[in-house]
Amino acid sequence: MDLNTTWFLLIGVLLTGYAILDGFDLGVGVLHLFSQDDRERRVNLTAIGPVWDGNEVWLLAGGGSLFAAFPRVYATVFSSFYLPFMLLLLALIFRAVSFEFRSQVDSPGWRRCWDWAFGLGSTIPALLYGVAVGNILRGIPLNEEGVFTGSFPGLLNPYSLLLGLLSLTMFTMHGAAYMTLKTNGELRERMKRWASRAWIVFAALFILSTFATFLISPYLFEGAPGKPLWWLFLILFLGSMIYLPVVEKKEKYLHAFLASSLVITGMIGLAAVSIFPRLVPSITDLAYSLTIYNAASTPKAQRVILIIALIGMPLVIAYTSYVYWVFKGKVELSEKGY
Repeated sequence: MDLNTTWFLLIGVLLTGYAILDGFDLGVGVLHLFSQDDRERRVNLTAIGPVWDGNEVWLLAGGGSLFAAFPRVYATVFSSFYLPFMLLLLALIFRAVSFEFRSQVDSPGWRRCWDWAFGLGSTIPALLYGVAVGNILRGIPLNEEGVFTGSFPGLLNPYSLLLGLLSLTMFTMHGAAYMTLKTNGELRERMKRWASRAWIVFAALFILSTFATFLISPYLFEGAPGKPLWWLFLILFLGSMIYLPVVEKKEKYLHAFLASSLVITGMIGLAAVSIFPRLVPSITDLAYSLTIYNAASTPKAQRVILIIALIGMPLVIAYTSYVYWVFKGKVELSEKGY
């Protein structure tokens, strides 16, 4: 395994970690829009308040690694998706600010305004992440120099919007599974129902998305079934999908959350194995695609950054583990909370 493949795997791990950790944050934000009263909204915010900003470190690490290891991909993707990324950034800013501003004024209208900011600031990213992945799997218009030749409306194609709905449903299911760990009583029962409903919708959308992918991007299935990792991720995904509703029904909520995390891991793994060694396929001509070889930085740069990553990643994992350990258990509201 060469340096290019190593970095492909490392970035995949970072983005998977982000999808699992910040995924339930986004899911809780989506569910926040359907909360019944102020106390329930405070529970939602308190459940993720201590961990949400640390979860986003994984996205920063993934983006930074992409810039360092595959700078052409970073430049192409961020310039191609400029407007969606600006919308994403705006949503994340309002989402972050809502945590701090919501309780600063003792007014129902003020709190409700920031509740909407938190909910929409979570829903929009959950949708846009899927839209971005959909465009990558479908392929974006690149010329022979790897330069984007499309337009913003072209990124909002039916296939990418379908994957946007898939990611939105996936994160909602994941967020509901997390909230069953943090709540009790009637609220937990509602979270169980949300998880079950989201699971059904997600399963239906996944089947539809797989069929659409086969029609739109058949190259993803060429040779993929011959790779052992593809079968490993497929078994992981299907096994976790079957296991999730079973343990939810048995009220094994930690198992349900872990199963939901493995569903995300399996789905990202299937996409990564199928697209490898490409990073940004070209819908114009697959020969124009950016790959782990023609878009990579110099070997020396990759080696230096890899050493830094091997030092930094254990620190991030240790910090994340410590925070989750400190704030484990059910949510307890206080007067000074959100």
